Amino acid sequence: MSASGESDVARFKRLAAERAVESIQPGMVVGLGSGSTSAFVVRRLAALRAEGKLLDVVGVPTSVGTEELARSLGVPLTTLEEQPVLDLTLDGADEVDPQLRLIKGGGGALLREKIVAQASRRVLIVVDAGKLSPRLGTHWPVPVEVLPFGWRSQALFLEGFGARITRREGREGAPYRTDQGNFILDCAFGPIEHPEELAARLEARAGIVEHGLFIGLTSELVVAGPGGVEHRRPA
Repeated sequence: MSASGESDVARFKRLAAERAVESIQPGMVVGLGSGSTSAFVVRRLAALRAEGKLLDVVGVPTSVGTEELARSLGVPLTTLEEQPVLDLTLDGADEVDPQLRLIKGGGGALLREKIVAQASRRVLIVVDAGKLSPRLGTHWPVPVEVLPFGWRSQALFLEGFGARITRREGREGAPYRTDQGNFILDCAFGPIEHPEELAARLEARAGIVEHGLFIGLTSELVVAGPGGVEHRRPA
């Protein structure tokens, strides 16, 4: 804990976010991710705008929460309908393996996050060092967004190849709903030996809207920890 009361993890997230924002150039259309690390990105962008910098940068938010934060700080926004190709997306992750494959969706925004990432020329992932993992699934379950209709059949399907399923809950024990009104099944597979194969099986199943395996999308990684801030690219 720092003298300011900021935890070490929060400080690492903030430092990584500040380094990542240095990649934003004037005139860019930028995807703005969701979650606590991405909130630091939005706040840093707002601070630079207050200094008269990056005034012509516009953002595409990946969640209602990010949209509300950006608007409250005066960050101008656009949509994928108006700007279908983004220059850069800055987003966090729940788990990152050495090949820069990701698990995302802990905050529930995986569908919009993946849509925005796939629409981007570059995807820069911003994390604290605690999110690094030798193999996806070691520390985090894979969030799977499913239609409410028939969700139990999706749970049985996922259990059929080894997942321990928890339907995510919201307030007062009601099912958590994504911004699209869907459910999330958190699927603990344990360490995943072949993420690409698992992703393909999930994508082939009707009723599964999206999954939290982000493979082949990360252009760069900024990670901050006790040793400082590091900027990595895929090997």
